Amino acid sequence: MPPTTTPVNLLFVEDVEDDALLILRELRQGGLRVQHQRVDSRQTLEVALAEQSWDIVVTDHNMPGFDSAAALEIAHHHDPDLPVIIVSGSIGEEAAVEAMRRGAKDYIMKDNLRRLVPAIRRELDDAGARQARRHAEETMQHLALHDALTGLSNRASFLRALDELLDRARGQNTHHSLLFLDLDQFKVVNDTCGHLAGDEMLKQLAGVLQRPVRANDHLARLGGDEFCILLETCSLERAREIAEALRIAVHEFRFVWNGKLFSVGVSIGIVGIDGDSGSANDILSAADIACYAAKDHGRDAIQVYERDDLDLTRRRGEMHWVSRIDDALHGGHFQLWRQPILSLAGEDNGCIHHYELLLRMVDKDGSILLPGSFLPAAERYDRMRDIDRWVVNKALEYIGQFGESGEQFHAINLSGASMGDASLREFVSSRMAVHGVAPRSVCFEITETVAIANFKAAVEFMDNLRQIGCRFALDDFGSGLSSFAYLKSLPVDLIKIDGKFIRNLRHDPMDRAIVEAIHRVAHVADLLTVAEFVEDAELIEILRAIGVDFAQGYGVGKPEPVAAYGWRQVANGAP
Repeated sequence: MPPTTTPVNLLFVEDVEDDALLILRELRQGGLRVQHQRVDSRQTLEVALAEQSWDIVVTDHNMPGFDSAAALEIAHHHDPDLPVIIVSGSIGEEAAVEAMRRGAKDYIMKDNLRRLVPAIRRELDDAGARQARRHAEETMQHLALHDALTGLSNRASFLRALDELLDRARGQNTHHSLLFLDLDQFKVVNDTCGHLAGDEMLKQLAGVLQRPVRANDHLARLGGDEFCILLETCSLERAREIAEALRIAVHEFRFVWNGKLFSVGVSIGIVGIDGDSGSANDILSAADIACYAAKDHGRDAIQVYERDDLDLTRRRGEMHWVSRIDDALHGGHFQLWRQPILSLAGEDNGCIHHYELLLRMVDKDGSILLPGSFLPAAERYDRMRDIDRWVVNKALEYIGQFGESGEQFHAINLSGASMGDASLREFVSSRMAVHGVAPRSVCFEITETVAIANFKAAVEFMDNLRQIGCRFALDDFGSGLSSFAYLKSLPVDLIKIDGKFIRNLRHDPMDRAIVEAIHRVAHVADLLTVAEFVEDAELIEILRAIGVDFAQGYGVGKPEPVAAYGWRQVANGAP
């Protein structure tokens, strides 16, 4: 016997005991350590297969009332991967070929048993490979349908379950519910302790969310800090009760990381599912809208979606814009335009002094959409920082290629969301270096309303970027109740007079007095003034007489895409 042996669990299907003993002796001499059982009928074979697992089945071909074809069928019905080898004293070539076609791994004559040990070893090796492959396939299938972090179902699995539930609702007239959960203040954990802490918190919260959920319900993580739960055969009233239990469970949850204690809330949107609910995407969109409405109601709240709710209908329109904004950010549907600003004084009097860079969106039909149509949704649904970074990167790329030297500069608008973005200065500096832009050639515009609403953050933000040489303009000046009071504290270079005072300048003495006052105060503060909405040459002359430094509007020049000046905009988002 060889010095090393290979263990094997072998099931004999053999009606002659002496033949089984001969086969066993051959196997042991070949280095196999055999644990075996012999059966000789259909019934005993089925029992043996059910009672324990086997590595291989060795079956005779001809037995009374039983043959290898039946043994093969029974074995593979139990386990399609269980290898079966036929060992026979007599089997015709045609029968042997048919047995191999049906799935037998080999057929060996009893007068040539030397082939049996290599055949069994081969099947044992193949079985190991099959098991490893099956395990890998099962792992891949699990990952395809489950969230790698929490182990919950993922979006693909959830949508599949939602489609099945929708089919049942339509075919059986049943009613179900869906909960859409979005964690409140989760970003604080990521920003304070890093993503490892955030991931650990999500894993623990997954366990918290599972406790109130019924066994036949479907909990999934859709991504980030968003979860969804399908509640089968569940009314909206019962769904609200479950949602409240979930809200309380999350509210009471405490997370500790490196000695720091954190708590979060959860906003929950609820939508009913019936035969008239539309598609799975329609249902998810409605639940998402209800969830955002819950956030607007103070967070840590619950909102049920009602089809005739006007507020939720408006939100549905806004959510449609959000998806279009996301597509525009990454699909090249945003464009930069520029509008000239005319100098009204000094050596450059009558010349274009600088440009304001403007954002536009290209609609599906190729028409151009103004910011007023999509920015309200961007502001409500936290897309403004991404938009600002897209604009900054593209603007600096353009300025780097086409900007002129000296005092000529380009103005770039920033939103209130960027006032609290501590990393924006580094972003601006890095993009200026990449595109070869001098900071002095860039002027950031912030509206007066935004600056006053975020006063402390705005001052700090302006100071940071002015330190590297950037300029700042205060847009829509005069719209606030205490505009002049803030000029001493806001570190700006220009103020842009709100267009509502410019439109009727020639006919309204009060508007003219306001413009004159703004200009005088600005010059005392050593600031330059820009008049907006200047529509014609007559207004230009009135503003020049007042002493306003610059004019902007259709009377000076209409906005045009920067591509018209030879710059090809590449369809990608900000880095």
